[in-house]
Amino acid sequence: MTTLRLILGDQLTHSLLQGIDKQREVIFLCEVWEEATYVKHHPKKIALILSAMRHFAAELSQTGYQVDYVHLDNPENSGNFTGEIARAITRHKITRIVCTFPGEYRVLQMMRQWQQRFGITIEIRPDHRFISSVDEFSSWANNKKQLRMEFFYRQMRRKTGLLMQGDEPEGGQWNYDAENRKPPASNLSIPKPFTCLPDEITQDVLNLVTQRFGHHFGDLEPFNFAVTRADALSVLQQFIQERLPFFGEYQDAMLTGEPWMYHAHIGFYLNCGFLLPLECAAAAEQAYQQGKVPLNAAEGFIRQIIGWREFVRGIYWLKMPEYKSQNYLQASRKLPILYWSGQTKMNCLKQCVKDTKEHAYAHHIQRLMVLGNFALLAGIHPDEVNEWYLSVYADAYEWVELPNVTGMVMFADGGLLASKPYAASGAYINKMSDYCQSCSYKVKEKTGSDACPFNYLYWDFLIRNKAQLKHNPRMAMIYNTLSKMPEAQQQTIVNDARRFLDELGSK
Repeated sequence: MTTLRLILGDQLTHSLLQGIDKQREVIFLCEVWEEATYVKHHPKKIALILSAMRHFAAELSQTGYQVDYVHLDNPENSGNFTGEIARAITRHKITRIVCTFPGEYRVLQMMRQWQQRFGITIEIRPDHRFISSVDEFSSWANNKKQLRMEFFYRQMRRKTGLLMQGDEPEGGQWNYDAENRKPPASNLSIPKPFTCLPDEITQDVLNLVTQRFGHHFGDLEPFNFAVTRADALSVLQQFIQERLPFFGEYQDAMLTGEPWMYHAHIGFYLNCGFLLPLECAAAAEQAYQQGKVPLNAAEGFIRQIIGWREFVRGIYWLKMPEYKSQNYLQASRKLPILYWSGQTKMNCLKQCVKDTKEHAYAHHIQRLMVLGNFALLAGIHPDEVNEWYLSVYADAYEWVELPNVTGMVMFADGGLLASKPYAASGAYINKMSDYCQSCSYKVKEKTGSDACPFNYLYWDFLIRNKAQLKHNPRMAMIYNTLSKMPEAQQQTIVNDARRFLDELGSK
């Protein structure tokens, strides 16, 4: 009997190979056109995944595993997983296929069809890289009226023991967010990000991506991502030493020309499998215990890893496939061309699109409170926004992207993920960035042609969605303010918003 052990491009982890019989099992990795093009992924994202896969396969071969690797430009490549599985079955006389639970619902459905299609056993094993299993999250969520990340996070803290003193949190608080919202200071010295020079394998991939995907949105070069676990560990180590001490205070801050700020930018490597969530969280805890970083920084980082990341995955598998079609606010506008061109007088959007285009990366506040906030206020259809986020960010896989966009950015799930819409006027961006200083619009103007569009779009959003949002307890204060606003002022807001939105396609 010969077993095929399928490894996907986001499963590049040795722990998923436990118990493998090197003599009777073949590890199978394949690059397929369908996965590279079902959305037009950023060239850097495609290059990262393909180079990481090739380096992982080479490492496995060097350590004695039987590896079958199909390259994208192989003339016999069928272009999709099912076709390549069929060819591998024939090549190796496969009688059983072992897979790891995938990161996308559509891929899971595909895997479940293989047993009947090929007439052989298909075993889909849990992905033990995650702290909470799909079944564990479902049990936690069962019969709860509201699913709130904060309470799930506390369960994960107790489960892992991270930053715990017995059954109580380190420092007496679960959450130090109140200390983590400082605007950028004028004298910040932000370390340069870790960079890796392309080796021969990566250069071959870059040549391939240039030829096949050069028309996709985004800059391929310079390409400096880590493409091995060893280098990904170096990225983590550099973050812990140089950036984590200031990560807590400035994790919401934005500065022109500083896309990386004090963030870890390890999502690329967590989500493809090079790094494991517990080892990242443990490294932050150790730095705190050694007195190298403050508690608010360690806790804030650990919360993102074992709290938010695990929570959105749980929501994804709990609510799919229906979750993908949610549109609670009935948003219907097309995605404006500025998300691709960056051509807009709004400097904050211009800067965030520029960072995205150049790096296949923008940090979470840029994604949520600038790019996402604008999409929410403008009423862009969730499908359009989801496709854009999935396309342009190198750390985006559907299990993590869809809940963040549908729930957190667009409030399209009606409050399942977030307790209120993350809507804000220009004042928030002005407080947390230097973007407004170089903008054509005036952030303190509320209406009129010179006013920051976020200001009137914010109130227009509230007016437009009053029926759906006015009963939300966290929106009561702002709707009380709106109720006192003169009708003429509200009409001016609506007129300004309509004028601006109608002109969006040419901006």
